[in-house]
Parts: sequence; C-alpha cells; structure tokens
Amino acid sequence: MKPEILFEDSEILVCHKPAGTAVQTASFSSQDMVSLLKNHLMREARKSGTPLKGAPYLAVIHRLDQPVEGILVFGKTKKAAAALNNQLTGDGFGKYYEAVTEGAPTESSGTLTDWLVRDGRTNLSSVCSPDTPDAKKAVLDYQMLDQHTRDGRLVSHLSIHLHTGRHHQIRVQLAHVGCPILGDRKYNPDGIPSRRLHLCACRLDFLHPSTKKPLHFEIRPFFSGEDLN
Repeated sequence: MKPEILFEDSEILVCHKPAGTAVQTASFSSQDMVSLLKNHLMREARKSGTPLKGAPYLAVIHRLDQPVEGILVFGKTKKAAAALNNQLTGDGFGKYYEAVTEGAPTESSGTLTDWLVRDGRTNLSSVCSPDTPDAKKAVLDYQMLDQHTRDGRLVSHLSIHLHTGRHHQIRVQLAHVGCPILGDRKYNPDGIPSRRLHLCACRLDFLHPSTKKPLHFEIRPFFSGEDLN
C-alpha cells in the first residue's frame, strides 16, 4: 500500500491514515503507518542517491485508533519531533474531527468534560470520578452539523474540537452522553449495523517546528457524501 502524503520536507511528514491501518504495531502480519512511511523514505533516499545508515528516523507524534481515518504528522528529525511534542503537550495542536452518532447530544453545541480511566486488560476506557486511580481529564467541544434518520433511527453529524488526547476519548465521551458513534463495535455493540467507524480526524493545525509557519491540513471524511437517510 502506498501512503497518501499531504506534505513532506526535511523535518516533518504529514499523511492521511486510512481506516483499518494501525499507526504502529508489533504484528508482522499487518502493515502499519510507521512501516509504510519508512519504506517510502527509503525509496526516496534511493531515488535521490542519498545513502542511509540503517532505517530512517521517524517519530510518532500523536496517534489515531486503528479504525479511525485521518491526518497524522511525524517528525523526521529528533529536533523536529521534540518541537512538535512540545506543541502537542502545550495544547498547540488544533485537532478537529467529524463523527456520525446514533442519537444526539442534549444541546446542539457544547463542551464535554469527563475523567477517563483505561482498562489495560480489555483495552477499553470508561468515564469515572476524578479521584479514581490513574484517571485523566478529557475535554472536547462539539457542534451539530446535521441530523438525519438511518434504519428508522436518528443520527447526527458532529464537528468536534479535541482538547486532550485520551485513549478512545471521543468514542467514550459521546457514548457516555447517549450518542455513540455509528459503527463503534466496542462502545455500542448493539447499534445500527455499519462496516466502518464513522469518525475522522479531518483537520490538523500546528506550527512548523523550525520556521514556526502556521500549517493547516484538511481532508474530507469518507462519510461526508454518504446518504444517511
């Protein structure tokens, strides 16, 4: 599989991760984005005649769940990776998603603030009280874009601005308020049948690690043209 690269220079690489592909995995039986992109970097180095000593450097800055499609940025140098990580931890990244949910939030727009805890045994997260051991604060803003019916049930198209990057955060928080994401078999196994998780990391904003130039990347979610009626 050839990776879809949105931007690349000597310091960073921005790509579109397809749904179903892991960012990074220890499995030898499936391809992941890190392996695909390192293969790309090696091919490009051979084309340019640039010698490589071992595998090219590629730092994972942030992640997306395997069934989620969307935009990712990687660092191609240690210096660039450190600068990007500083932006990420300091809320310097603008991370925007779109989702289709079963049902709808109580309000057409708002902020969800919860505390989440991850169960390493089941690889699931859940909303908990703030004093729960290992609980982490999770915050997102949402805005209703549209509503339709599907299989006789209400579905909502939401725009989401993610302020924190917790495990399965959007999926858990939306399920907790009664509007789980369409196709989410982990947090809504008895929901409307769907072959794909209707969640896309559709926009990413950050500063270039060296030039400090604002960068903006945007893709169209696969479900944006889908008939939800």
